[in-house]
Amino acid sequence: MEPVLQVALDMMQLKRSLGIAQEAVEGGVDWVEVGTPLIKSEGSEAVRSIRRAFPGHKIIADTKTMDTGAFEVEIMAKAGADIVTVLGLADNATISEAVECGRKYGAEVMVDMINVPDKVARAKEVAKLGVGYICLHMGIDSQMRGEEAPVDILRKIVAETDVPVAVAGGITTDTVKDYVEAGAYDIIVGGGITKTDDIKAAAKAIKDSMKGAKVDVAIAKKYTEDGLFEAFSKVSTCNISDAYHKKGIVFGLRPFLKHKAKMVGKALTVQTANGDWAKPVEAIDRAKPGDIIVVDAGGSPIAVWGELASNSAMVMGVRGIVIDGAIRDIDDIIDLDFPAFARTAVPCAGEAKGYGGIGNEIIIGGQRVRTGDWIVGDESGLIVIPKEEAVEVANRALDVHEHETRTRAEIKRGSTLSKVNELAKWEPVK
Repeated sequence: MEPVLQVALDMMQLKRSLGIAQEAVEGGVDWVEVGTPLIKSEGSEAVRSIRRAFPGHKIIADTKTMDTGAFEVEIMAKAGADIVTVLGLADNATISEAVECGRKYGAEVMVDMINVPDKVARAKEVAKLGVGYICLHMGIDSQMRGEEAPVDILRKIVAETDVPVAVAGGITTDTVKDYVEAGAYDIIVGGGITKTDDIKAAAKAIKDSMKGAKVDVAIAKKYTEDGLFEAFSKVSTCNISDAYHKKGIVFGLRPFLKHKAKMVGKALTVQTANGDWAKPVEAIDRAKPGDIIVVDAGGSPIAVWGELASNSAMVMGVRGIVIDGAIRDIDDIIDLDFPAFARTAVPCAGEAKGYGGIGNEIIIGGQRVRTGDWIVGDESGLIVIPKEEAVEVANRALDVHEHETRTRAEIKRGSTLSKVNELAKWEPVK
C-alpha cells in the first residue's frame, strides 16, 4: 500500500484547526486527525466539525482511550471518526471492546504504543485482538530529550505483524523517508506542518520527501548534544525563558553588543575580587573555542575586563564575556562585535593581583553557573541553562519559536494575538 500522510491537529482552538487543516489538505494531506488537546478542549464537536469540513478524508479521533473502550469509540464514531485511538497500555478487554464497538459503528481502532515497554511483543498481542492499526508513537517529552527515532522497532513490528503501522512523533522532511523505507503506512505529522507559516508548502514538502525527494526544510527538527550551538543560535532568550518556565534568568546585567547580535556558548567560570583582572585574563588561556568567560566579580564597580582582553579572547575563539561587575572600553568592544554583558561600564580598571580561581562554581545575577553550563545572551537579556538540561531546553525553545512563527503568520493575514488564541473564551470561568 502507498503510504498516507496524516496531519495531527494538536491545538485547543477549533476554528484555527479548521483553517490549518484546509491548508494541509490542499498541500496533499490524506488523513486528518483531531488531536488529543483539541478533543479535550472542544469535545466530540471538534470531530463533527472536521468531518463536515472534509467529507472525503479519513478522520482520526485521537482519544488515547485507557478505559471504557466501547463507550468512547461509540461517541467518536457517531461524531464522524473513521479511526479511534486506544492506548497500548490499556487492558486487553478495553481494546477488544473498542474493536467490537467499532465494528458496529463503522470505525477502526488504532492502538497507540506510547510508553509501552516492549513495543514489538505488545504489537503482536494487540494484532490478535483485531485492531486496524498499530501506532509507534514517540511522545513530545521524549522528542525534547533528543531520543533517537525508533526506526529499528518499526521494522520489527512490520515484520512480525500483518497490521498496518502508523508512526508519529517529531517526523520531519529529513526523517520521513527512513520511516517509509522501514515499512510505515501512516505517516503522522503535527508540528512539522502545523507550526509553519506556509502549511500547504510544508505538507507538500513532507509528501515529496515520502516519495524520496530531497527537501531542505528544518521545521520541527530535534537536536542532540552535538547540535546545541546550532539549536540555541536559532532561538531568543525570550523563547528559552518561555520554554524553561522563567528559570535561569540573570538579573541586573546589561548587554553591550550590536543590534541583533547573539551570544551562545559554554561557560568557563571565573571568580575574582574587586578590580582584580588577573584571573579573568588568565582564563583566556584556559578557554576552548566556543567558550564564554563568566566572571563573578561580586558586583564590584572597578573594571576587570576591557578591549585588550576582548581582542585576546577573540583570538582564542571565545564567544563572549559575562561579568557580574564592571567592564570598560565599551565602544571598542562593540566595534569588535564581541558580545559582552556586565553590571556596569566604567573607565577605571583595577590591578592584576591574582585572587580568586578559574573553573569553580559561581553565582552571577542570582544564578548558579558551572563550567560547561550553556550561556545564551541577546538584547533581551541573559540566561543560564544547566548542561544536564540543555538538550531538552533547546528543543522546547525551538518548539516555542516555531509556534510563534505560525501565530505571526496568522496575525499578518489580518487576525490579532487575542483572536488567534481565543483569549476571551479561555479565560478562567468565574
